[in-house]
Amino acid sequence: MNKISLAVSIFSVLLTFNAYAENEVKTTPIEKEINIKEEPKSVDDTDKIEDKGQVFDNIDDRTLQLNKNTTDASTLTISSPFAQSSFVPDISLILDSSYAYRNITNNAFDGLITPSFRGKAGFPTNGFNLNYAELSLASTIDTYFDLMAVLPFSTSGVAIEEAFINSRSLPFNFQLKAGKFRSSFGRLNSQHEHSWDFTDAPLVYSAFFGGEQLNEKGVQINWLAPTDTYLLLGVEGLQGENEASFGTKGFEVGKNKFEEVNKPNLLVAFAKTSVDIENLTILGGLTFAGGGKRISESNDDKTKITDFDGSSKIYAGDLTFKYFFDSYRYLSLQSEYMYRSLNGINYSTKDNLSSDSEQSGLYSQLIWRFDQLWRTGVRFDMLNKNDIYENTVNINSPNNLMRYSAMLEYNPTEFSRIRLQYNHDRSKYADTNLQPVNEIFLQLNMAIGSHAAHAF
Repeated sequence: MNKISLAVSIFSVLLTFNAYAENEVKTTPIEKEINIKEEPKSVDDTDKIEDKGQVFDNIDDRTLQLNKNTTDASTLTISSPFAQSSFVPDISLILDSSYAYRNITNNAFDGLITPSFRGKAGFPTNGFNLNYAELSLASTIDTYFDLMAVLPFSTSGVAIEEAFINSRSLPFNFQLKAGKFRSSFGRLNSQHEHSWDFTDAPLVYSAFFGGEQLNEKGVQINWLAPTDTYLLLGVEGLQGENEASFGTKGFEVGKNKFEEVNKPNLLVAFAKTSVDIENLTILGGLTFAGGGKRISESNDDKTKITDFDGSSKIYAGDLTFKYFFDSYRYLSLQSEYMYRSLNGINYSTKDNLSSDSEQSGLYSQLIWRFDQLWRTGVRFDMLNKNDIYENTVNINSPNNLMRYSAMLEYNPTEFSRIRLQYNHDRSKYADTNLQPVNEIFLQLNMAIGSHAAHAF
């Protein structure tokens, strides 16, 4: 049995178990009532008292019957507090597939680079794609913790995208999260792909964090301020394994040897707020991420060695305006800006060079939901700063790398989405030559089961 068949079998068993549990829950301790034994009926007397099909000679008999049935333990039907229906989590499956077309071949596109940026997102190939099937499990553990796990299946296997606990009752509005989770960095990072307004991530996210965004093992603690205006402050201690901006791998070049980092390597701090002005909601946030960067990019035969050890700092700000015309029509303007500073040394078998970089990027998108079932939008991406210095000399990497996107989306229900998107990408290079790329995506996103609500 291959991995996809196994995944389908597991999900089928979970759905069957969930359906059985939902049927059983109709007779759980909360909903099971006292099972009143039915008294024999008499039709001879004319002075009767009737109650749901039972007949009593007089009010005294009725009172005696009620007292008897509510005190006789043998007539009570109570299910076990350990009934399986009490422990079944919310289960959902989200299927994302697409048809993609580009003006270049898959091999040619795979060979393109974004100069001086290590991060690279996965991409749908030309033709039909099964992007992922995301299985989500979520439940309250007890009065202290919730647990959630997200397992994306693909044709190459299954992974643990997220698996974490959230505290429920810490004092003074504190909350704890621990496990593997998407960082609360910025506006978009904590959102899953199926809740994005576009098929792909903004350029700056892919360039700074790669295809999985900033998704790490660690712990987060946040505090909700007891104010009329929403204010959330938080810090995260993360392992820092993201190789696009951080990394923990050891390496050895000549006499230089660096061991793998086996401790938390990344600190994230964030502040998020929002305010409502009649029909307008304004959301904003500031984020900092800082940690060590240790990465080995040497190829197998050691003919090309580029190993780096240093530090990385990222500063980000986001701002969203969302205006509601009525209960479902709205206009949303969302923007984020990120700045990254890398400082360290590039090691090679020949010599070691000091390496410093200042890079930044932004995106801005406008989304219009003009009908209950329809949305459309445009997005502008740019990596505007790309200054790389080796031994204080600027190597003149290209700046102002841009991409333009437009999408039209139809949502028959809250469980299904059909999206058409076009990209004109001017951020990719073949060696030193700019290679414009035109992309068209037809995306289908379908959901079944019980899935938690997305962030506003």
